[in-house]
Amino acid sequence: MPASDHHRHASGDALSRRRLLRTSGVLVGAGAGLSLPEILRLRAEAAVLPAAPAKATSLIIVYLWGGLSHIDSLDPKPDAPPEVRGEFRPISTATPGIAFSEHLPLLARQTEKLAVIRSIHHDDAAHGRGMYWNLTGHKPPRVGNIPPLSGDWPSIAAMVSKLRPPPEGVPPAVRIPYPLVDNNTLQAGEYGGWLGVKYEPIIMRPSSGEPFAGVSRSLGAETLEFGAVDAARISRREELRSRLDRVPGRGADFAPHDHFRALARDILLGSAVREAHDLDREPPRVLEAYGPHIGGRSLLLARRLTEAGVPVVQVCCAAGDLNGASGDMWDTHGDNFNRLKSRLLPVFDRSVSALLEDLADRGTLGTTLVAVLTDFGRTPRVNGAAGRDHYPGVYSVALAGGGIRGGQVYGSSDGLGAFPLDRPCTPPDIHATLFHALGLSPRAELRDPLGRVFPATDGDVLDLF
Repeated sequence: MPASDHHRHASGDALSRRRLLRTSGVLVGAGAGLSLPEILRLRAEAAVLPAAPAKATSLIIVYLWGGLSHIDSLDPKPDAPPEVRGEFRPISTATPGIAFSEHLPLLARQTEKLAVIRSIHHDDAAHGRGMYWNLTGHKPPRVGNIPPLSGDWPSIAAMVSKLRPPPEGVPPAVRIPYPLVDNNTLQAGEYGGWLGVKYEPIIMRPSSGEPFAGVSRSLGAETLEFGAVDAARISRREELRSRLDRVPGRGADFAPHDHFRALARDILLGSAVREAHDLDREPPRVLEAYGPHIGGRSLLLARRLTEAGVPVVQVCCAAGDLNGASGDMWDTHGDNFNRLKSRLLPVFDRSVSALLEDLADRGTLGTTLVAVLTDFGRTPRVNGAAGRDHYPGVYSVALAGGGIRGGQVYGSSDGLGAFPLDRPCTPPDIHATLFHALGLSPRAELRDPLGRVFPATDGDVLDLF
């Protein structure tokens, strides 16, 4: 059976909407003598998928910067040759038939809440461009290192916050605790792109937590430092500023600066977001569950921010700078197994399992969508430095909450973890699924500064509900 026949959609249609639209567009254009603009308009109208009944009201993205080794975590291969299966053993989980790495014991207890996708793939083995695929749902626009530009596709955080505006005084989206950095630059894919800076996620950091080893830099990304400001002083400054004449020049010249300044002022002068930042309000048992590491504190902050009305929070569960594959990030070209078992997997295991259990205990897992994403996987064969290299041929991600049915695996990789074997899917399909879970149409219309209309994603909703 062809691989495409395995790719099921939520609608149950064997023929994808994209192929149907392409075919119908050709037939209409040839048979009815319609103009090109009319054909394009009809295609756009036909492509608008109805929004799903609202399930999740917020999205938490757990991003594993550097590329999670799927074989050593969510898709173990115990029957593969030693040079492929590696050093870790599989363990049973709460769901019969699903196995995880032995270094994910806490997450293994939460599989009844998880949908693990083992057949995702794309075609770019560079970190920044792989991240662009996963956080925008679109192919990277250029080769080489890709710092952010205003013409880039918006991140999913920007798109969702555009379609689901936050309450007044609440940021449209937040990144915790760092931006993603490689080759000494910020990386395209997690910004507002052609939607504009108004929808770019600002950066917050928890007030405490053991840091990820390595380098984490902001490089000018908008960062809100709660402990470094005096609210009374800000209030006096704003009162003085309101008495002064406007700065000479066109308003548009200062729009980005004014937007971030106003947002920071609203947050720092007493919004629910300021209260959410105070993790000491949590009971000691909750703080203990998430742990003392900044990875756990960041996910706890993410939960509190979504409760304060922030539509999307993205957490980098790694050091922010790949720094030549040195430090606590998932770019494990060397010493893969020691780095995973001693530094990376324990933080990931404890923090994500605590988040899932916490949301379930609070009765908010159904309205909070959690997505664990990464750049790509790692090579099936272990290299000479006891590491694994970049590998977009197949990898694993996971979803929970928001109406996603837990206790399931979608798709599979082959026996070596090298290629999709069953129900292959791509980042656009993950995006379509996220939009669907949020009660938003995957074909929701977004307009660029020239007024051109684009659908949020061209992917297909995976059968996970």
